[in-house]
Amino acid sequence: MPPPTSPPVSAGAHTPPGLSDEARGLLFGALGVAIFALTLPMTRLAVGTPEAPQMNSVFIAMGRAVVAGLLSAALLAVRRAPLPQRADWGPLALTAAGVVFGFPLLTSLAMRYVGAVHASVIVGLLPLATAAVGALLHRQRPSGAFWACALLGTALVVAFAVLRSGAEGIALHPADLLLMGAMLLAAVGYGYGARLSQHMRADAVICWALVISLPLTVPLAALSWPQAPLPATAWGAFAYVSVFSMWLGFFAWYRGLALGGTVRVSQVQLIQPFLGMLVAVPLLGERLDAVSVGFGLAVLATVALGRRMPVRR
Repeated sequence: MPPPTSPPVSAGAHTPPGLSDEARGLLFGALGVAIFALTLPMTRLAVGTPEAPQMNSVFIAMGRAVVAGLLSAALLAVRRAPLPQRADWGPLALTAAGVVFGFPLLTSLAMRYVGAVHASVIVGLLPLATAAVGALLHRQRPSGAFWACALLGTALVVAFAVLRSGAEGIALHPADLLLMGAMLLAAVGYGYGARLSQHMRADAVICWALVISLPLTVPLAALSWPQAPLPATAWGAFAYVSVFSMWLGFFAWYRGLALGGTVRVSQVQLIQPFLGMLVAVPLLGERLDAVSVGFGLAVLATVALGRRMPVRR
């Protein structure tokens, strides 16, 4: 990476020069979302099902962070990147807590018990959660209508989870609670990472978050290393979530958030649940039923409506 004073995030070399920062941010954000959309199906492929388990959930979460962390350390060394400023270590730790530990671990635990189509509906509220966290971090004040949309979207997600829980009475499957927690932690990680990307290189943010996590991720991955031989499909899925979901996707995503603004660019996450559903059908042989599509569209509508509600500074 360049010397301590990094070039402005708007100085991108790989996008058409005539585009505004917001347009470029949306393009980078869309690229990141396209990469992230495969995360849940690939995690499901790696972790397996209760009837046919594959990788340990802890190994998937921590192992992918180790792979991405080692790649990050190598990249930082090649670029002779300076250490983050003292004030950046706290936000980096919060970024790591959300996107290195929280989201990967909770989704890996949940994906053994629910399908990728089901999980994509639950995570459909992530755009609104990301926008809310971004507004709070930037000292903006979302309107009451914004929060009303957030509550409506949450109610839809909870209703879908209860409907699909298969339990008698009102109940949530523990996997759904894990997915909701993962969504909130991801939003926190996205928000703090986007704020850091305002004065750090976007790729440096995720690289440092991964590197400072290595003292924890390495021993946890070693302790949970698979004991039995696993099929190539499981290792292939693990490779994807390690290199793309945990590393390269954040290069584009944090740059997009920094260029176009967290509240604005987070709207491109609206396409993520449906990309995930479409991938899950051929990859995992899952069924795309009308209930999942209907709830997914309803959640998308509340998020889209919430994005139009005023946010005051």
